[in-house]
Amino acid sequence: MQIVFLDQATMAPTVRLPEPNFMHQWQGYDQTTAEQVVQRAQYAEIVISNKVPLEADTLKQLPKLRLIAVPATGYNHIDIEACKNLGVQVCHVPDYAQTTVPEHVFALIFALQRQLLPYQRSLLAGRWQQSGQFCYFDYPIRDLKGSYLGLVGAGALGSEVARIASALGVHVLQAEHKGAKQCREGYVRFEQMLEQSDIISLHCPLTPQTHHLLDAQAFAQMQRQPMIINTARGALIDPDALVHALQVGQIRAAGIDVCEIEPPPADHPYMQLVGTDHFILTPHIGWASIEAMQFVADQTIANINAFVAGQPIHLVQ
Repeated sequence: MQIVFLDQATMAPTVRLPEPNFMHQWQGYDQTTAEQVVQRAQYAEIVISNKVPLEADTLKQLPKLRLIAVPATGYNHIDIEACKNLGVQVCHVPDYAQTTVPEHVFALIFALQRQLLPYQRSLLAGRWQQSGQFCYFDYPIRDLKGSYLGLVGAGALGSEVARIASALGVHVLQAEHKGAKQCREGYVRFEQMLEQSDIISLHCPLTPQTHHLLDAQAFAQMQRQPMIINTARGALIDPDALVHALQVGQIRAAGIDVCEIEPPPADHPYMQLVGTDHFILTPHIGWASIEAMQFVADQTIANINAFVAGQPIHLVQ
């Protein structure tokens, strides 16, 4: 059985991929373009793809393909309907990031809340020596305790962020779906969350309903100049609207780990903010702790082993 990993470089070199427990031929490529997929995977029965798009036209040219294993939770790069029609199964790795993503969320929050970047930059410029005293107060620092954190999404990641926030003395506002006529118990209206939050963190999936969930209209409703955190999907936020909101003071800071196009082009709206005091852009590494990546590798091979044994797990159809 031939297994082809199309984008093996999306796993860090320190990650060990276990050997599948059946006879197989393994071929790994660091990167694969959409145009190279057919040539590289034409004889494969199992394809591993983290981010390489597998659309209907491509899938039709892979007659031996039986399984696509996604070493991640998200699988929006796979044409699931085409897979169903062609009898190709798709598996993924759910709920692997309950520790690493929430920790990244709070790393961004603390760095922005306590002004770590501007203090570090000013220190390197000699500001401490220039101050002539034991400390200086160029950048206002805020405590997190007592603030209001608005959460969009109450799955495994959103729930863990809420748990950590509560332990830190933060009040959590769990947002109901935008446009919902009634709120479930423990939820607040989406608009109320926008109005009352000091920090807003996104943890919902990207759907047609959540595309550009935070747009110019949403930013205009934010009354407390909140900090915006996005470790979910880039297209949940209109980037032009976020840049404008930060520039005019509708929000006070933003920590972003995801973009609609990755890597973003040099002229992407976020790139003009990189290096400024109130904006942090990280290269989609919220998921990428060593521990989490190793779990993903182990579970991906376990998914493949289970499929070959006739007992598939973590299927997405």
